[in-house]
This record gives sequence, structure tokens and C-alpha cells, in this order.
Amino acid sequence: MHLHVQELDTAITAWHEREWPRPSILVVSGSGLAVDLPGAVEVNTTLGEILPFPARAVAGHPHQVDLLSSKHGVVLYQRGRLHSYQGYDANQTVFMVRLAGLLGAGTLVMTNAAGGLAESQKPGDLAVITDQLNATGLNPLRGAPPPEWGPQFPDMVDAHDPHLRQQALHVAEALGIELGTGVYAGLAGPSFETPAEVEMFRKLGADLVGMSTVLEVIAARHLGMRCLCFSLIANLAAGVGGQSVDHEEVLEVSRAASTQVAQLLSSLLEKEELYAERLAG
Repeated sequence: MHLHVQELDTAITAWHEREWPRPSILVVSGSGLAVDLPGAVEVNTTLGEILPFPARAVAGHPHQVDLLSSKHGVVLYQRGRLHSYQGYDANQTVFMVRLAGLLGAGTLVMTNAAGGLAESQKPGDLAVITDQLNATGLNPLRGAPPPEWGPQFPDMVDAHDPHLRQQALHVAEALGIELGTGVYAGLAGPSFETPAEVEMFRKLGADLVGMSTVLEVIAARHLGMRCLCFSLIANLAAGVGGQSVDHEEVLEVSRAASTQVAQLLSSLLEKEELYAERLAG
């Protein structure tokens, strides 16, 4: 299992040689959710300029990278993520999470577009993730990660930080934004789930389903980063709403909800608590 240790060391060296500031937070946007965030732009580049492998395009993910400075610290903002369904292995998928964590970022904030598994949900609803089911068949910790990255068997209790989640719920309430909660099931994709798979995940306790997030959270927790993740319910999963599902529908709903997502993230990034140092590594 190639963990890209040497490539990460090279990327860290290049970061320092460019005299880019050390990030305190990594923010990764999901499909159609590359909203503008506050802060002075210290660096503006592309994902392809940082990664040691090609950043292949996928609709709704511009792969733009900004370094934003605020009164509490620096935010590394990755507009658009990598997915395993694009042919990336688990370690390539989480490369930017590891880079941010090894540079010192203590918090990972992510958004994704998800399918809703409950009939009470509707497209456009927002939820903060409480826990996750990794159904990708992948894990970025397989092999022998360097001991300084974190423990070989990291604890995944509270993988989605409960204190940051409560902060998000309070911020949403103050903004008048309805923010639900739910367990997220992550699949490898790229095919959408069958009705039978949806029913299986409902019985397993999932409320949301998508094709990202779970690998990044595992890598982040291994490095001692705290995770705060949001799902935009872009569609009802197959068999729930009686409608077919396509990616353009996902992007359309994401664009419509982008104002609320921007308000929520902008207010959260004003909170000093999000800029805490990582817990291990």
C-alpha cells in the first residue's frame, strides 16, 4: 500500500519554500458547494499545483485552492474534492487532508451533497453529520503509516466532533437556518445506490448516503484532527422519493442552497474554537 509519505514530505518542503502560511483549518467543499468564504486571500492556486498526481476533473468540483487569513488563523480552502470513484486510491483521496494535518491544521470542515434516506427529508435540507458508516471497502490506514502520524488503531468514537457539532447547531439557530443531524454512509460510487442498497443502509441506521467524506474523516482522526461535516440533501435516495437520480439534479439543488451554506460556514469560521491545535500526530 503506497502511503505517499515521500510525496507528502516533498509537498511540505515546497509549501515552506513558497513561504505559504501554516493553516489551522482545512475546509473541503462538496459537489456544487464551492461557496465564497470570508478572509483575506493570501494564496490562490489550483489543486494540480499541489498534488504529486493529476487532479482529474469532475462536474461541480473546480479544484481551486485558497489560503484565507482571519483574526484567528489561516484557512486552507479546497474547493472541490477527490473521489475514489475517479480511480484514486484511498491515500490519494486523503492526500490534502494529510498535508493540512502535517502542516499543523487541527480541524477539518467538509461539505458534501448526499442522498436522503428518510421520507421526511427533502432536497435542500442541511444536516450536520453525527457519525459515519464506511461502506467503500477502502481505508487510508492500511499498510504501515509512520508512527508520528498517529496510533495504528485510532479511536473512532466521536469521529465527528460533538462539541463542534453543537457549535454548528447554535450558529445555525442564530442564523435561522434549519440544520438537522444524521449518520452518513459513504460508498465508493460512482453509480447511485439501488433501492435495495438504500433499504439496507436505512436498516443499518444511516440517514444520509454519498460517495465521499468517510475516508477523509478516518485520515483526519488518525492525525488528531477534529472533524465537522455537513451534508446537503440534494436528492432523495433511490426508492425513497419514487424519482430517478442524476448528477445534474444534485448540482442544481446544491447551487440553490449555496447561500445558506456560505452563511453557515462563514459564521463558523469566526469561532476561535475551530482554530485549535490538532490533538496528536
